[in-house]
Amino acid sequence: MKIIIEGIHANLRFSAAHMIPEHESCGVIHGHSYIVDVEVEGEPTGKHGFIVDFKDVKGIMRKICKKLDHRLLVPLKSPLMDIQVGEDKVEFQVSGKEYKIPREDCCLLPIQSTSAEGLAEYFAKELYGELREYNKMIRNVKVCVNEGIGQGAIFTYPGV
Repeated sequence: MKIIIEGIHANLRFSAAHMIPEHESCGVIHGHSYIVDVEVEGEPTGKHGFIVDFKDVKGIMRKICKKLDHRLLVPLKSPLMDIQVGEDKVEFQVSGKEYKIPREDCCLLPIQSTSAEGLAEYFAKELYGELREYNKMIRNVKVCVNEGIGQGAIFTYPGV
């Protein structure tokens, strides 16, 4: 059984800046207004027979969205960026350019890329980890991170 939450209607959204190093058009800092959709698959349990309560899923997702909202997303595992994190600033070099950004303006993520694909994987793993505390019968979560209407990337964790 599955539950679904459409981010556009549930206010699962955030706006953030990022870059895709060495990409022709996305290799410069630019931003998107993202919308995040969610599916959770598992077996209903408990007194109410829920897979998981919708409000719990939305609460977790909103917390993650808030963490990323209005920040520069920095992929700490990027093989294309040389990143130094200081107490008050983040410095990185990419494609011959040097950047110095206040630490408070950045969201440092343990991923290789801040592409829609990378963000979908990040959200799915974070959500799955938290939801398993509610219901061990959850099989997987599927998250779609939309960079615009009609275009997004989907990641299922763990894989089906």
